[in-house]
Amino acid sequence: MNRMNITTLVSLALALAVLFSATAYAAAPGITGPTFNLTAQPAYLNQPDGNIVYSWGYGCSIAPTGFVPAMPNQNCPSMQVPGPTLIVTEGQKVTVKLTNNLPTAAGNTSILFPGFQLQPFTDGVAGLLTQEAAPGATVTYTFTASSPGTRAYYSGTQGDLQVEMGLYGAIIVLPANIPAACVGSATLAGKNLQAEKHWGETDFRLAAAAYDHPRTCYDREYLFQFSEMDPNIHHAAEAQALAKAGCTAGAAGCSMEIATEPYHPAYFLINGRSMPDDMDANYGAEYPHQPYNGNPHMHPGEQVLLRVIGQGRWQHPFHEHGNHVRILARDGNLILTPDGSALAGPPLFTTTTTPGQAFDGIFYYTGRGLNWDMYGHNPSSKDPLALLPCTPDADGYNTGNPTALNYFEWCQDHNKPLQVAPFADVASGGPATLPDPSIFTYGAWYSGGPYLGPNATTRATGPNSVFQPSNVQANPANERGYAFMWHSHNEREITTNNVFPGGMFMMMLVDSREFVIDESK
Repeated sequence: MNRMNITTLVSLALALAVLFSATAYAAAPGITGPTFNLTAQPAYLNQPDGNIVYSWGYGCSIAPTGFVPAMPNQNCPSMQVPGPTLIVTEGQKVTVKLTNNLPTAAGNTSILFPGFQLQPFTDGVAGLLTQEAAPGATVTYTFTASSPGTRAYYSGTQGDLQVEMGLYGAIIVLPANIPAACVGSATLAGKNLQAEKHWGETDFRLAAAAYDHPRTCYDREYLFQFSEMDPNIHHAAEAQALAKAGCTAGAAGCSMEIATEPYHPAYFLINGRSMPDDMDANYGAEYPHQPYNGNPHMHPGEQVLLRVIGQGRWQHPFHEHGNHVRILARDGNLILTPDGSALAGPPLFTTTTTPGQAFDGIFYYTGRGLNWDMYGHNPSSKDPLALLPCTPDADGYNTGNPTALNYFEWCQDHNKPLQVAPFADVASGGPATLPDPSIFTYGAWYSGGPYLGPNATTRATGPNSVFQPSNVQANPANERGYAFMWHSHNEREITTNNVFPGGMFMMMLVDSREFVIDESK
């Protein structure tokens, strides 16, 4: 596939992605502890090419203590991929009881909890890396959640097979001591929260800070687990599970002999789904064993916490368009300067997801540097919102009034026109000339659309402009935002069974303040 064709198809996928994402957002949903009763068992995963793939996964054997954040249709099925996100608080004693309900021929199974010191076992059988559960039996893991952060958990038994089959998940440890800088109403974090509440949004964060440190405040959060799947291995496991059903554990011939090399993955997953399925709702009924989606949204100026884990065999170079990602920590280890006062993690153009490794990072977008007013202010417009002032703070942003529509505007571009030769009444002198909207295949409202918000075009060009939303294709949710593609930089990984678009591909939508981001959808 040549580069021109890729560019064309990406443009198509971009438009489709925004349509699909009109009402589905992400957050970091999970179940609360500190006691978890899990099972490992088989089920089938739906793929966007219409195939269903036999897989194994962790799920709930007993209803969990609770779900966070609160969303509709929340459940913890008896098998899901990734496994349930386990959410606990720093200092808690965590107990995970695992029951092995895999096919008998699959043998023992287990869970590793890297980064935590396990207490002595009272059940299970000894394995190579950890205590294991024999077919039909249980094993109990107990440890103290010693430090905050995002970490992986996954099978410690026949990892080349069992992790490939889907036995992996995430554990999030919330800080016990939230820094004052992350909660005070006069702080930037407090102002961002005030802005969200003003526009009718609910706070879907798990906490106000990622770590016990004042530089780790955040406004939104998303968990992304990257993995890949070789259907040949899954088909072989399914065939042997059926052929050896009813065999006696430990008896001759009652074990799976599955070649895991050569390895040829055909599915590339974000939270157990591929694009466009990853942009459907959390806990969607059409994905009974894939409850978590991947569809981040934000407003300009918000600090977005990304919790990312590499859960497969391959390293996935993932590119978050729109800005670099500042790495806060890896595997729960905060990266600071020697005196502990400042963040020392690198800003990455492409984040690497090493197998088994997790990182926490901060992404933000403000519109600074565009060289035009993306809020669509125009003193000649009849829309009073177009006359909103922009008073720069010490950093140049409009942060004095969190309830203003243009809260966090980059004031240097305030009232700066986009067009050199405008169609309507925007003053001349801008840095660019837009094409006639009649040649926009999907309308001017997505991605490179020059303004934020459903009324921004009116504010910018006046009531007689050809850029009226009614004259271009409109998002069904009346959303006008900047859509940035977030995707693997390995081009093969943005396919599903070698068909583009698919795979590790999602969108970050930067929305106007007047568009309510409801993470429950």
